Amino acid sequence: MKIGIIGAGNIGSALAGHFRGMRHDVRIANSRGPQTLAQVAQETGAVPVAISEVARGVDLLVIAIPMKSVPLLPKDLLSGLRSSSPIVDTGNYYPLRDGAIPEIEGGMIESAWTSRVLGRPVIKAFNNLVADSLLHKGLPAGSKERIALPVSGDDLKSKQLVMALIGQMGFDALDAGSLSESWRYQAGTPAYCPDPTIQQLLKLLQRAKREKAPGNRDRAAKIMAKLPADFSPQELVRVARLSAGLDTWKPRSWIAALRLGLAAMRA
Repeated sequence: MKIGIIGAGNIGSALAGHFRGMRHDVRIANSRGPQTLAQVAQETGAVPVAISEVARGVDLLVIAIPMKSVPLLPKDLLSGLRSSSPIVDTGNYYPLRDGAIPEIEGGMIESAWTSRVLGRPVIKAFNNLVADSLLHKGLPAGSKERIALPVSGDDLKSKQLVMALIGQMGFDALDAGSLSESWRYQAGTPAYCPDPTIQQLLKLLQRAKREKAPGNRDRAAKIMAKLPADFSPQELVRVARLSAGLDTWKPRSWIAALRLGLAAMRA
């Protein structure tokens, strides 16, 4: 396939590497121009292009940018994108980073807002795991500890395409329902970043409390802003798993939680 990626941060770059490893043609763009993407191109094999070119004629478009940047995308960005080509939204709303978005603050689902801004349907995926896990923790199909990723959207064919790609990357894909259900794995919910198996993910999605998620998200964001430089992504995963009720018997998870608690005291 021809795949376009907007955003060359951790998730965008990780996806670019995966897609190139699967022998897809990958274009990648950011707001600063292709001349700033030489290192990403060298590491992933993706071709840097201007943001005005990234969606033209591709079979799949991935948007991996902060939500505050979505309204700043070129108005004609999707003019060259076929109506049958899915758009994947990997975004998460963090008011401390993105500023307050009134529609989301009023209860709109995050990816429903992105869809509204773009004027096109989107598929929600790749938003609830850290880039380190995406890069390094794929496993063969049938592996006992294989991580499962939820996928939401209103077009079954588009969802199936994204789920097939996830499977090829080394992860199980779970159809998590319509886009309106994607709140169940937004930031602040039990399914956000604990690297669950598919059986665990099913239970975590059902445990989600929509009214509690924003408070959980904002508290976590304040703590993360104070984390020491040596607090690794996998320590965050351990804390997420502990918070979700997983790995309660693993000492390393409790140690990671203790370190996070000390950081919280400084927040």
